[in-house]
Amino acid sequence: MPASPFKMIKPLAGRALEVALNRALALDPDTRTALASLDGQCIALTLESPSLAMQIGVAGERLTVGPVDTSLEPDLAVRSTLGGVLAQLPFLANARRGNNAPAGRVKVSGDAELARRLQQLASRFDPDWQQPFVKAFGEILGVQIAQTLRAALLQARRSAKDLAETAAEYVTEESRDVVARAELDAFHDDVDVIRDDVERMAARIARLRQRAGGAA
Repeated sequence: MPASPFKMIKPLAGRALEVALNRALALDPDTRTALASLDGQCIALTLESPSLAMQIGVAGERLTVGPVDTSLEPDLAVRSTLGGVLAQLPFLANARRGNNAPAGRVKVSGDAELARRLQQLASRFDPDWQQPFVKAFGEILGVQIAQTLRAALLQARRSAKDLAETAAEYVTEESRDVVARAELDAFHDDVDVIRDDVERMAARIARLRQRAGGAA
């Protein structure tokens, strides 16, 4: 059977992720230096949805990404949904706390101290996003481009949030194509009440039949 296209692109995706992670680390020398103390450690990351597994290792001041080595026990194993992983990123975690969006599931097993140190590194991660623009365009123009892009991204995120809220309000309040969460919860409560009433009535009928049979 021909190989799945998804399996064929996994190695390419892994290499791309490795390059992206190390480029991001290069923008924060403090985090990159602190990472060296974890040299040789490895983390097995398993996503439940979408289904995906990878192993992230520390090699000096760099990160490596590859398939999970089943012959070795990882120092730390993380099982999560994609939403749970994204929710751990500092800038997304702050946004999630602001709008009370639910976080995905995250299950961690293994070295608790390693998990604590990784959490500290993630919370202190503060890359200098202006650096590549300054390097390419100079101090003045590079800073202006970086600030303009940052403002554009923030505006795009606000616009996307507003659009999503407007769309949700339309399909639940105006078009009625989707039932609002509160109405759906109320419906489920009503169904539960009816079910309990039916069960009580069935039990009462059964008792009456037993009495009638005994009297006969």
